[in-house]
Amino acid sequence: MKKNANYYAILMAGGVGSRFWPVSKATYPKQFHDMLGTGKSLLQSTFSRLQKIIPTENIFILTNANYQALVQKQLPEITERQLVLEPAMRNTAPCILLASLKIYKENPNALMAVAPSDHWIEDEEAFTSNLQMSFDACQRQSILMTLGIQPSFPNTGYGYIKFLENDKSTIKAVEKFTEKPDYLTAKKFLQEGNYTWNAGIFIWSAKAILEAFEQHQPSMKSLFAKGYEVLNTSAENKFLTSDYSKAENISIDYAILEKASNIYMLTASFDWNDLGTWGSLYEQLPKNEQENVVINSNQLIEINSSENIVRTSTNKLVVLEGLKKYMVIETEDELVIVSKEKEQDIKQIRRAAIEKYGKQFE
Repeated sequence: MKKNANYYAILMAGGVGSRFWPVSKATYPKQFHDMLGTGKSLLQSTFSRLQKIIPTENIFILTNANYQALVQKQLPEITERQLVLEPAMRNTAPCILLASLKIYKENPNALMAVAPSDHWIEDEEAFTSNLQMSFDACQRQSILMTLGIQPSFPNTGYGYIKFLENDKSTIKAVEKFTEKPDYLTAKKFLQEGNYTWNAGIFIWSAKAILEAFEQHQPSMKSLFAKGYEVLNTSAENKFLTSDYSKAENISIDYAILEKASNIYMLTASFDWNDLGTWGSLYEQLPKNEQENVVINSNQLIEINSSENIVRTSTNKLVVLEGLKKYMVIETEDELVIVSKEKEQDIKQIRRAAIEKYGKQFE
């Protein structure tokens, strides 16, 4: 099937994934790991999913300059033109603006999807269908779209999207975004019924998102506009090296989506998990009779132990006694044993290890 040459994607692959420490490190983040045991890294799985609707040559990989070699090794089919390399980490707004400018300069009629590299989506046909519906909507009118996930419980680790309560259309107008509410607020959102989780998957035309930056982030737009002439040329890197770090460190949610009035959403028809923590990975992997998940080993002795996730660096014997709802994560250099209830503390634990023993644990 011939794919639409105006369809593009920005595959976001620059994060460190610190909540998956110690497996995910600054030198080799989670998106480059086969976290699900599928034989593909999360980056490779996302790229393959996007290829179902978007021409391979139109999938741009947005990542940190330090990860260029890793990306090219895992995705040998891409060219250097498809690499958008951040010289400094400045959150999602600046890098999305940069990629959007590069794509718009190449094709002013481009329709773009922005997709994180670390999501679990099993029903790829439904994902493709939802993306097609969103592209069609953004072709018809100048709107900024997101895919919302039907919430199954009051999760405090996700952002929430409130859509207009009486909007019966498939693609609904968004009233507001709320970033990671507390438990009681999240519970209230579910009771109200017109909230979805924010999956961080966005769709818009290159023209519409650049107009939004012009209106809501004029100083950032002006900063990047100075280098517009050199984008997609050999002089681009020099401009980015000198000017990129001057951009405000801000997410696309805060910079644009919470301010714009032309935001719409489509409730996704596929199951989704952002694979942001060891606990979320546990939910997606098969469990044995004791509800334990073991990765990389098939030699397990479990005594009064259940609902644990164990990840070893090799296929070594694992013995558990008296453990319930724990994360046992072993690499060549670290052994981390933490209650699953404390999974949100992994970032702090990582920071403590770095502060006490050095950057080799970063």
